[in-house]
Amino acid sequence: MPAGATIRTDLLAERRAGASRRNGNSRDLIVIGAGSAGFSAAITAAEQGARVTLVGSGTVGGTCVNVGCVPSKTLIRATETLHNARVAAPFAGIRAQAELIDWRSCIDQKDALVSDMRRAKYADLLSAYSGITYREGPARLISGGVEVNGARILADKIIIATGARPAIPAIPGIGSVPYLTSATALDLKDLPRSLLVIGAGYVGAELAQMFARAGVKVTMVCRSRLLSEAEPEINAALTGYFGDEGISVRSGITYRAIRKTENGVALSVECDGRNMTIDADRLLIATGRTPNIEALGVTEHGIAVTPNGGIIVDDRMRTRSAGIYAAGDVTGRDQFVYMAAYGAKLAAKNALNGDSLRYDNTAMPRIVFTDPQVASVGLTETGAQAAGHAVRVSTIGLDQVPRAIAARNPRGLIKLVADAGSGRLLGAHILAPEGADSIQTAALAIRQRLTVEDLADMIFPYLTTVEGLKLAAMAFEKDVAKLSCCAG
Repeated sequence: MPAGATIRTDLLAERRAGASRRNGNSRDLIVIGAGSAGFSAAITAAEQGARVTLVGSGTVGGTCVNVGCVPSKTLIRATETLHNARVAAPFAGIRAQAELIDWRSCIDQKDALVSDMRRAKYADLLSAYSGITYREGPARLISGGVEVNGARILADKIIIATGARPAIPAIPGIGSVPYLTSATALDLKDLPRSLLVIGAGYVGAELAQMFARAGVKVTMVCRSRLLSEAEPEINAALTGYFGDEGISVRSGITYRAIRKTENGVALSVECDGRNMTIDADRLLIATGRTPNIEALGVTEHGIAVTPNGGIIVDDRMRTRSAGIYAAGDVTGRDQFVYMAAYGAKLAAKNALNGDSLRYDNTAMPRIVFTDPQVASVGLTETGAQAAGHAVRVSTIGLDQVPRAIAARNPRGLIKLVADAGSGRLLGAHILAPEGADSIQTAALAIRQRLTVEDLADMIFPYLTTVEGLKLAAMAFEKDVAKLSCCAG
């Protein structure tokens, strides 16, 4: 067919699509990205009767199921069994042993789990929604739609949900050094003797402890401190616990250069005014994530981005280009899978129903799957003060929580931040082995604007970690060490 005929066919298709939309079929939606956010948006729209084209590029399912949450948490739990056996000594009459005999089997089992979940929670879902058409290939924005592998797909509304990838810091020499990221470290079939982790955020902390418990000598380095966004009491305590497990945490680092050596890598740094070199067999980069926007052509379509490449959206998930929304890690904010799904669902509903819903992360739980786990919701003490609140703070150690005493594991603390005038709970921060399963009570309290007195008056089950929230709330007014059981 002559080239001119192809162009005329495309123009005719555009005119027909435009006429269709003018005639009332304006509930068509294109979702770019087939990860957690993309599936959430597509399913939400399909459930409302929209005709959706979901465009994916690469392995379906995105970061969480393939190289993030699912594989890391199963391996973290695997190495916990090794650690728990080593620390069984506090229980009289019990001697436990655990041995890592085949790391490759752990990885193979992890891979099977990922494959099963990717199929069950992503690939197999597509056939369950007749309103969703899946297209494979890189998408680029065009006027009125997207182009995928040379084919033009038109729609009134578009949601960008292309996620993010590991960011690589600008350290001289980094380009010539073999390194691991969160996306590749979990595929190692053979464990190194030593591992240098650059970055001490959520990912760095989780993977550093996991590898250390598998028998790897781990050194962490960071510009600020371990979990810099956490409360300083939690940072200090967790740093100590890491040290107890043999993990070296060097904070306040200035990176000078990195080079490949005969046995691995060597990082030159400045710390406390002194120059030093840190050697390791392998290097893991865990310094944040970079939004995937390069192939989309966002700037050509008037979509604004942050200096770090995140697509800027308002509280309705709208970009600055009419009809185009964005959700999930590609926005560069609240990079948790559940927030990606939440934001994408909101974007789909707004795109189809008039932009009436607002994004609200006031009660967003934040979890780090270290041991003890770090779980937070709401404002930190300094964050509350910066927001203009006069604050009151209550902090108790887990040695005041009966659950921790009975489990002979009192490592951790609970900190509550309240408005000094109203008593309203502004933030809750837990460092505890079961902290992740306890934070949602505080999230609900913040969402419902409860006071710490409300929290103290609630009935909590005895010998649970979540009871510590009640004790911490009571500690605003009394010495909980002088209470009887059940916080009575």
